[in-house]
Amino acid sequence: MINSALDVRHWHDELARRGRVQIDAFLQPEAAEFLSRLLRDVVPWTLAYRRNGISQVMPHAELTVLAPADEQALFASLASEARGRYGFVYDSYMMVTAYKEGRDPGLPLHRVLEFFNSPDYLRFVQALTGDPRLRRVNAQATRYRPGQFLKHHDDQDLEEGREYAYVVNLSERWEADWGGLLHFIDADGRVVESLLPRYNTLSLFRVPAGHAVSLVAPWAEVPRLAITGWWLR
Repeated sequence: MINSALDVRHWHDELARRGRVQIDAFLQPEAAEFLSRLLRDVVPWTLAYRRNGISQVMPHAELTVLAPADEQALFASLASEARGRYGFVYDSYMMVTAYKEGRDPGLPLHRVLEFFNSPDYLRFVQALTGDPRLRRVNAQATRYRPGQFLKHHDDQDLEEGREYAYVVNLSERWEADWGGLLHFIDADGRVVESLLPRYNTLSLFRVPAGHAVSLVAPWAEVPRLAITGWWLR
C-alpha cells in the first residue's frame, strides 16, 4: 500500500528537524485511488460535532435523512456556538470503534486499520519517526463539506499515548481558497504554516502542536477526504 520509492531517511531527518512534514506520493497510486473512491462513495458517514461543550455523534441513519437546508442551519448553529470556545463539525467514521463492534462487515476500511497496525507498517512508523515506542495506530475516516470545521486544539492526550498525528489526504483535487487547510498555530496565536490537503500526501506532526482545519467554503466543489489519527506508544 505504501509507495516503495519513499525516501524514509530524508523524511525522518525533515521530521526530526521541523516536527512536521508533508510527504508526497505516500501511497501506491492504485491504493490512493481505491481509498479515495471508498471514502467518496461507500463509507456510511456519521456526523461528529461539539455542542454545549460535549462531543457528540449523529448516527448515519439520521444524517442521511437530514434535509440540506437543515444541515446547513445546523452547521451555522455549531459555528456560532464555537465563538470563544473549542468546537468542530465534520463527517466521521470511527474506524477503531467500528472494528471492535463488528459494524459494517465487509467494509474495506477494516482491512486498512489492520494494515495500519501490522508489523510491516509499524516498522515503517518507527523508522520514519525514529521512535521504537510506537506500537499502535488509531484511525478515523473524515469528510469535510461546506460549513464544516475543526477549531484550534493541540491533540495532546497523555493517557492514550499520542506521539504523532497524521492525515492521509485523499481528495483527488483541492484548491487553497476552498478552505479545509491544516493551519499550525504558535503560542501567540499566529499561523506559522498551512498545509493544503493535496491528494495522496501524508501530513504528519509531533504532538502536542497547535493546529486547526479551516472552515470549508460554500464554493468548495468536492469534499475534503482523509484518513486521520495518531501514532501511539
